[in-house]
Amino acid sequence: MGIAKVTTNYQVTIPRDVRKIKNIKVGDTVLFTIEGSRVDFFKVSKPMLVRETAGIWKTKGSGTEYVNEIRKSWKKRAERLGL
Repeated sequence: MGIAKVTTNYQVTIPRDVRKIKNIKVGDTVLFTIEGSRVDFFKVSKPMLVRETAGIWKTKGSGTEYVNEIRKSWKKRAERLGL
């Protein structure tokens, strides 16, 4: 586990022990997922991105319905944070 500080550009440095465990190198691509208040990230290879992330999101209904629900949750979160 590590702690990182958010810069003025909202960037963070991934702590060394996390980089080592996740085998993250310069130029790697990572995927962030949000479920409730939990945020996870995964290392993915660009050519395998779609295959590796397929099914990671549990959706109900059509794609359009899912996108609309996500946008509503973003709006609620922004209102809660006063943004």
